Amino acid sequence: MNINTLQVYEDEIQSLEKEIKMLTEEYECNQHGSLAYSNGKAKKAMKTIKRKFQEDPKQYYSSLDLRTQLALLESDFSFLMNFTGICFKNYSRKLVEKNEIKTAYKYRLSGDCQSVPFQLEFRLTEENQSNKNDYAVVTDLNIIIESEESSDLSQLVSRVEESGNLLLFFKSLSSFSEWCEYRKCTLSHFKNKYPNTVSLPEGLSGDCMILKNPKLPGFELMIVWKIHVDKDGKVVPVMDLLSKIPMPVLENKKFASEMPHWFRSLLHVLGIEASIEAVIKSLCKGE
Repeated sequence: MNINTLQVYEDEIQSLEKEIKMLTEEYECNQHGSLAYSNGKAKKAMKTIKRKFQEDPKQYYSSLDLRTQLALLESDFSFLMNFTGICFKNYSRKLVEKNEIKTAYKYRLSGDCQSVPFQLEFRLTEENQSNKNDYAVVTDLNIIIESEESSDLSQLVSRVEESGNLLLFFKSLSSFSEWCEYRKCTLSHFKNKYPNTVSLPEGLSGDCMILKNPKLPGFELMIVWKIHVDKDGKVVPVMDLLSKIPMPVLENKKFASEMPHWFRSLLHVLGIEASIEAVIKSLCKGE
């Protein structure tokens, strides 16, 4: 590698360092959240709830018109699907046991949550004990996630299958699917905006983005974007910045080791999209 090429790499690294420091100082007083949800969707859902409760309660709950009741139920069901992103496609129930003490059914459900398909099979036992309220118990739960992201949900699925907590499963699945959809839209946005700089080796459903500057051969950045779900159902994005820098430059700079730290600082201050934009713009300055 000649001296001129080496100098170009060093100048670019210094430019990246200055750009990150400037952005961090400029936005350190601002608080920007990383939003995976559509604010418009949430506001629309809340308006729908408010409108329903402002209606005549007798008309909503006590109407003798079965067609009206059915229409209201279908409206509620459509609202829940739009709000949670969960759409049930197949459903079956089979009676497996019934006596004076309890009634047991075998359920099979399948559907999609955003772009994540799922299948459920479980036994629901309804027990009626004297002087006590009726209650139901979920057992023999089996969950199948038919998606490339299924490995990210493995801890949650194991926990839910053991506890029978369907509410936890659907709540976490909805949040996870929202993040997956947000990541896919974000990757697509930057790929379309910077086609010569951004590449997606695993496609839109992948969890990484490669950044290259044609003027700097061998210099490569990779943004890794995982979506972690723990056994308690908490969904959080986990992002990192990795680098591939020619050895002569790497030996003379600490920037490669400090780069992940700077990127995480940007994420905390700017949020996801603005941080990615800042890295790409800094890298493109050498063109």
